[in-house]
Amino acid sequence: MVRSMYSGVSGMKAQQAAMDVIGNNIANVRTYGFKSSRTTFKDVYYQRLNGGSKATANRGGTNTSQVGYGSQLSTIDVMQSQSSFTMTGRSMDMAIAGEGFFQVQDPDGNIFFTRAGQLNFDAEGNLVDSMGNFVLGVSGDPLGREPSSERITVNVPPVDPTASKVEETINGIKFTIKSTNPTKDGNLGMSFIADSALPLGQDLDVDLLAGGGIIVKINPAAQFNDLSDLSTKINEKIRQKNGGKDHPAGAFTISADKQIGKLTGEEICGKNFAVKPGKVSGSLTSGFYAGLSIDKLGDDFKVNDGDTEAKIDNMTVEYDETNKVFTVKIETDNAGDFEGRIPESATGAGKLLLSGTNGSIVLNHPGFTAMHDKFKADMTPNTTGPWTSKPTHNFTASEITFTSSTPSKDIGLGSKTFKLAGGTEGGVQGIEDLDGIMVGADGMIVAKHPVHGEIAVGRIDLVTFANPQGLEQAGNTYFTAGANSGVMNFAIPGTDGSGQIATGSLEQSNVDLSQEFSDMITTQRAYQANSRLITVSDTMLEELVNLKR
Repeated sequence: MVRSMYSGVSGMKAQQAAMDVIGNNIANVRTYGFKSSRTTFKDVYYQRLNGGSKATANRGGTNTSQVGYGSQLSTIDVMQSQSSFTMTGRSMDMAIAGEGFFQVQDPDGNIFFTRAGQLNFDAEGNLVDSMGNFVLGVSGDPLGREPSSERITVNVPPVDPTASKVEETINGIKFTIKSTNPTKDGNLGMSFIADSALPLGQDLDVDLLAGGGIIVKINPAAQFNDLSDLSTKINEKIRQKNGGKDHPAGAFTISADKQIGKLTGEEICGKNFAVKPGKVSGSLTSGFYAGLSIDKLGDDFKVNDGDTEAKIDNMTVEYDETNKVFTVKIETDNAGDFEGRIPESATGAGKLLLSGTNGSIVLNHPGFTAMHDKFKADMTPNTTGPWTSKPTHNFTASEITFTSSTPSKDIGLGSKTFKLAGGTEGGVQGIEDLDGIMVGADGMIVAKHPVHGEIAVGRIDLVTFANPQGLEQAGNTYFTAGANSGVMNFAIPGTDGSGQIATGSLEQSNVDLSQEFSDMITTQRAYQANSRLITVSDTMLEELVNLKR
């Protein structure tokens, strides 16, 4: 009876330990990089009541009789299986797609291993984790270097003083805007807009934005001799708005790789890069064609081969009685052919767009009904149709001519914002001078600098273990090497059996809630059953004591 009581006690202790492990697993179900644990049990020892005996010629053998003294905790195993990833969209969040651990070092020099990749760079350029501990690997250009366990610190080479500038190509013309002073104040956005509200005589105005940007508002009616004239007037207005002082970035100059002469404010900001409409003179007055006249050329009309004009060679009107539609065709000597249709639904006078290979022509017409009546009066249709106007009318140069179209003078500075960059006083550079940092699948850390471009500044290296289940948990999702974790190997991510790094992701806890709840139920029942052992053993002892009555 006493043995059964102690067995119940040992069983309750073992199940309590199992419940503690389950509780820790469930508490960390949302902890990134957490690895769940499981418990296993073993029996304790046994008291022999009867020894066994071998069989003889006259009697069979007997088995040993033993009574056990309960159970005890055998192992608490860490389950190092990989869990699923959650996408965070943060470039410095990282997960390991395969085997391996990140290396981190605390202020005392202790090295830990973790699967939680919530990393960041501090103000000094050190790569750290969420606890502020240093992430280890190779610092500096890692090309040709073996995996290591150095503190990773971003070191940017110094730069010479440079002024900011930007180059943008608009409609085949490369524009350059530069500042004169080497300073970060020149790293700003400059935009151009047409402002018809400016009074006559005021060519332009500027707005100096709080963030450093500049908006140049140009009077569409203003006249500028060239881009140098425009630059001068912009700088004058900036000084006026800046209390009589130059901009901290100095003066700004606007230039182009092609000669640009006099411009209006409208042409400076304008975005019409197509050809301008051509012109036409004369009218169509002969016979059936009376009432048809060219109104204008389409905005995209062009004359081939650079000729100054194109002439109409032929014009034909075809009528289809079955479909009730007129088809108008115009042939030119050097601008291609044009064609359009006037259906029965076009009852009144209107405009018809004649489309061709070199643009379009707009034709005035009197309407389907008027054309149909004139067609009957001027021609004798055959019985089958469709019918074509006869004779075909040939035009002469005196009747109608097309003047060649000219390219637009709009240069389109208002079509985009110019972002000046690269301005710096020079000297030592820090992480604050970078435009961004990227980490590759192989752990390579590449920084983007406005002057140096892309720079390899380090590499995150991983470690693998012969027996990762032998690692010891140290809290904060950290592990330390254990007596049975085996050999530790350094590895470049994706090599020597290690996984690649997935940026913008974090590894979730591998806790399986369904398994944990199932284990919780069985653990609770086992604990309850062991408590009943104590209760029943106590009752039996009570009966024994009562025998004296």
